[in-house]
Amino acid sequence: MLKNREALIALRAATKKSYEMQTKKIIVCAGTGCVAGGSLKIYDRLKALTEAAGVNVAVELEVDPHDQSMGLKKSGCHGFCEMGPLLRIDPQGWLYTKVRLEDCEEIVEKTILKGEPVERLACMKDGVAYRMQEDIPFYKQQTRVVLEHCGKIDADSILEYIAIGGYEAFEKALFDMTPDDIVAEITKSNLRGRGGGGFPAGRKWEQVKRQKEAQKYVVCNGDEGDPGAFMDRSIMEGDPHRMLEGMMIAGVACGADEGYIYVRAEYPLAVERLRNAILQAEELGLLGDNILGTDFSFKMHISCGAGAFVCGEGSALTASIEGKRGFPRVKPPRTTEHGLFDKPTVLNNVETYANVAHIITKGADWYLGIGTETSPGTKAFALTGNIANTGLIEVPMGTTLRKIIFDIGGGMRDGREFKAVQIGGPSGACLTKEHLDLPLDFDTLKKVDAMIGSGGLVVMDDSTCMVEVARFFMHFTQNESCGKCVPCREGTKRMLGILERIVAGEGEDGDIELLLELAETISATALCGLGKSAPSPVVSTIKNFRHEYEAHIYDKKCPADACQKLKQIVIDPALCKGCTKCARLCPVSAIEGKVKEPHAINLSKCIRCGSCILACACKAIKEA
Repeated sequence: MLKNREALIALRAATKKSYEMQTKKIIVCAGTGCVAGGSLKIYDRLKALTEAAGVNVAVELEVDPHDQSMGLKKSGCHGFCEMGPLLRIDPQGWLYTKVRLEDCEEIVEKTILKGEPVERLACMKDGVAYRMQEDIPFYKQQTRVVLEHCGKIDADSILEYIAIGGYEAFEKALFDMTPDDIVAEITKSNLRGRGGGGFPAGRKWEQVKRQKEAQKYVVCNGDEGDPGAFMDRSIMEGDPHRMLEGMMIAGVACGADEGYIYVRAEYPLAVERLRNAILQAEELGLLGDNILGTDFSFKMHISCGAGAFVCGEGSALTASIEGKRGFPRVKPPRTTEHGLFDKPTVLNNVETYANVAHIITKGADWYLGIGTETSPGTKAFALTGNIANTGLIEVPMGTTLRKIIFDIGGGMRDGREFKAVQIGGPSGACLTKEHLDLPLDFDTLKKVDAMIGSGGLVVMDDSTCMVEVARFFMHFTQNESCGKCVPCREGTKRMLGILERIVAGEGEDGDIELLLELAETISATALCGLGKSAPSPVVSTIKNFRHEYEAHIYDKKCPADACQKLKQIVIDPALCKGCTKCARLCPVSAIEGKVKEPHAINLSKCIRCGSCILACACKAIKEA
C-alpha cells in the first residue's frame, strides 16, 4: 500500500530497475484476434520449453529480483491483425508473424538460447523481409501515442505500467497542479472527444468542475457498437491503466470521487483486464480513500452493457448504468449538469481518456504539435474490409485516406480496384475515390457530410454493391433502434423495406426520391444523435452511386454483380445435352425441357441458388 508520494516514486524507481534487468523480452500478443488464433497456447508452449531449457523466466515483473531474467509477457493487440498470431522480441525489436504452435521449438532454440532471428517468421511484403517491427510499412508510417504501449508491455501488470512512467501524470495532477491548472491544460491542448462528436474535452470538464453539487461522476464510454470498430476494445485490453489514469485525473480536475466504465459484455477480455487493473490499483492504494495520503478519494466501477447500439449515446448510457432501459432523453439539460444519477458527469470515451496522461506530463504545446490546428493529436482507426492489411492503426489527425488505405493498409486485396470506404459506422457516410486526398479530421469531414465516428474504416473494392451496403447499415440501425421516437422507429423500418425491395429486383420508380424524403424527415425530427444520423449511409451512397440504384430499379441489374436475386442464370442451348441432371437437382423445379434436348430456366421460379451451375458437367449453365 502506497501511503504517500515518496512511496510511489520509490516504487517507480524499483520497478524500472527490475524492468531493465529483463535483458530479453518475449511479448506474445494476447489481444482478442491473436487469442482466437491460438496465441495463448503458443505462450504456454514457450513457457514450458524455456523452463525446460533452464532459462530464468519471469512471467510477472517483480519489485526486487535477485538476478537477470527473461520476461515472457502477454500483451494487448499489436495492431497488425492480418499477420497474427504475433510475437515481439526485445530488445532487438523483431516481430514474428503468423506464428504457429510448431514454431515454438525453433524460437526457443534460435532466438531465446542463441539470440538469432527466425528469418522465415519475419514479415514478408512485396518480396522484402522486414525483421524489425518499426521497419514494416504498416508500422513505419504510424504515429502511436495512445497505442504506444499496446503490444509492448504486459497488459496485466500495474508494476510494469509504473516502471515505464505510469501514474506519473496522476501524481503530477494530484500534487503539483490545481483543478484549474488541469482543466486549463486540457482546454489548451484542444483535446476533442474521440467517440465521434469531437466536442472539446476541456470545455466539458470545466462545465462539470463549476457545478456546485457535492457528488460528481466520471464516466467512460467503452461501448463501441459500430460494426468494424475495435479501437477502444484494444486499448482496454492492452493498456487498461492508461485509461484509468485519465479518468482519475478527470476526477481530480472536476471534484468527482467515483468513476464508472461502461463496457459491452461482448468484450469479455477487456472486462477481465479492467477488473484486474482496478483491483491492482486498489491494492497499491492508487484507488480508494485518501489516495497517497491526500484528501482525494476515488473509486472505480465497471458496468457491463448488453450490447445495445443506442447505449453509446450519453443519456442512454447513463440510464443503462442506473439499471434503467437505455433510452436517450431530450437535451438540455446536458450530462455535464444532470448526468449519472442526475449528478454532474464527465463523459468521454476510452481513447479520449487515454490521451490525458501524455498531455499532463508533456504539456498541451507538445500535443498541439501533432495533427491539425483545429483537430490536434492522433486518431486510432480500425481497418477492415477488402484491404490487404487489416488491423488497428494510429495516425496524426489530418492524415489522408490515400495514405491510410494504400501506404499503411497496403491497398486492395487481390489487386482489385478501390471503390469506397465507410467511415463513422452506421452514423457515418461513404467516401469515394474523389475523397482519397481528403484530410481526416473533424472539421474537414463535416464539410462533406461525413464524420470520423469512433474510428471504424470499412474499405470496399469494385465487387461491392453500394445499395447492399446501404441496406446492411440500415438493417443494423433499424434493428438497434430503441424505439422511443416514431421517426427512428418507423422511418428506418420504412427505409429498410424500400432498400430490401431494390436489392431483390423489385424496386420502383420514385424509390430513390422517397428514400431521400424519409432521410430528411428522420434527420430533422429524431430524438437523439443516433437517430438523426441513421439515414447517412443511404444518403451518401445515393449521392455518390446513384447510377447503381437506378440500375437496380430500372435495369434489374446489379452493376457489381453482388445481389443474388438480380443474377441471371441461363443455359446455352449449343452446349446443353439434355442430361436432366440440373433439373433433378433444382430445389424449385425451375428448369424445364425434355431428355436429350436443350433445357431452359424459368426465371420466374429461379431462386439463383447456383446448384444447377455446379451440377452441369457440360458447362452449359452460367450467370449472364
